Amino acid sequence: MKLDFTGKRALVVGGSSGIGNGIAQAYRAAGAEVYIWGTRAAASDYGDEEGSDLTGLHYARMDVSDFDAIEAYNSPFDSLDILVLCQGTVIYRRGEFKMDGFQKVMDVNLNSLMACAVKYHDMLAAAKGSLITVSSTAAFHSTRGNPAYNASKTGAVGLTRTLGEAWASDGIRVNGIAPGLVDTKLTRVTTNDPRRLEGALRGIPLGRLGTPQDMAGVALFLASPLAAYVVGQTIPVDGGLILS
Repeated sequence: MKLDFTGKRALVVGGSSGIGNGIAQAYRAAGAEVYIWGTRAAASDYGDEEGSDLTGLHYARMDVSDFDAIEAYNSPFDSLDILVLCQGTVIYRRGEFKMDGFQKVMDVNLNSLMACAVKYHDMLAAAKGSLITVSSTAAFHSTRGNPAYNASKTGAVGLTRTLGEAWASDGIRVNGIAPGLVDTKLTRVTTNDPRRLEGALRGIPLGRLGTPQDMAGVALFLASPLAAYVVGQTIPVDGGLILS
C-alpha cells in the first residue's frame, strides 16, 4: 500500500543526514512538503556527503541545544501536520562520564525534544497531527560506555508515553521509533571496525544492519491513518536485536 501525504507539511529535526534524512525524503517522495533542521550554515555545506540528500527539502540551521533559539525561531510555515524529532549525538571515549559531556548529550537527545514539541504543539493540535520521536533500542538495555546516550534515549521513550497521553485530547498523536544498529555516521565506531561489526551482526536475527529507509517506513506508518489508534508507543525497529 502506497501512503499519500500530498497536502501535508512535515518538519524533520535532524533531517540533514542519516535516519532523519531518510525519513524526510520518504515523506517528500510520498507527496509532503518537507522542512528540515540541521547543524550547518547552509544546505550546500553538506555537498555530496554520504547519507545526506537534501534534494527538494527546505533547510534551516538550528542548534537544538539552544532552547531560546528554538522558541524564538520564526517558522516559514503557519501550519504543520508532522513533526519528527530525530536529533541526536553521542560522545565516545568516556566523554559522557564528565558532566559537560553528559549535559551536552542530554540537551541534544532529550531536552531539545521537549523544546521542539512545545514549540509546535499548537500547530500540531490545529492540524490533528502526528509527533514522532526517534530514540534507540539503547533505551531497553545498558550501554556501558555511554551513560548520557542511554539516559537520554530511555528518557525519550518515557517522554513519548507521557506526551502521548497528555496531548491525545488535543488531537496530537505522539509515538516513537527506537532504531537498532543503523549504518549512519553516529555508528561508524562499530561499522568501520570489522571485529566489532561482526560481533554486532551476530546479535541481530535478521543478520544485517538497519538502514534509514527501514526507519522511514515506520515513520510513514505512524503519521498515516493506518496508525490512527496508536498513541504513546515506541516501536523497536531493530531486526530483532533486543529479542534476546
